[in-house]
Amino acid sequence: MKCPVCRDDETKVVDSRIAEENTAIRRRRQCLSCAHRFTTFERVDHAPLTVLKSDGRIQPFERQKLVSGLSAATKGRDVAPVVLEQIAGSVEDVLRLQGSEVTSANIGIVVLEELRTVDEVAYLRFASVYKDFDAAADFHRELELMQKADPASV
Repeated sequence: MKCPVCRDDETKVVDSRIAEENTAIRRRRQCLSCAHRFTTFERVDHAPLTVLKSDGRIQPFERQKLVSGLSAATKGRDVAPVVLEQIAGSVEDVLRLQGSEVTSANIGIVVLEELRTVDEVAYLRFASVYKDFDAAADFHRELELMQKADPASV
C-alpha cells in the first residue's frame, strides 16, 4: 500500500476493525518513511453478475432494476423501502452463490420466494407479471399453490 503523501510503499497496519456492517475491514496505516497515518478499507470484490434473458441476450445485473420491480409490486402496501433494499440484497446474494451468470427466470423464482414471506399481495402482483397471468383462474391457481406451500397463510 503506497502512502498518499510521499508515495513510499512501506507502511504498517496500526489498527484493524470490522466496518460497514461486517462487509469491510477498516485499517489504519502508518507510513514508515514520513509517519503519515491514513485509512484503507478492504472489501470483497465480486465478479460482475450477468443475466441471461429469455430471448438469449446477456445483460449486466442491475440491482436498481430489481428494486424498481419490487417497488411496483409493493406499491400501496405497508412495505418500507429499506425492506425492498434488504430483499434485493438477499436476492443478489443468492444469485452470486449460483455463479456469475444467472437466468432472468431464476431471478424471478428467487424474488418470489423472498416476497412470499414479506407480503402476499405483493407476491401475487409480482407473480402475475413474472408468470404472465392472463385470466382470473391464474390468480386462483397461484393462491392454491400458496396455501399448499404454507397452510397457515392465505
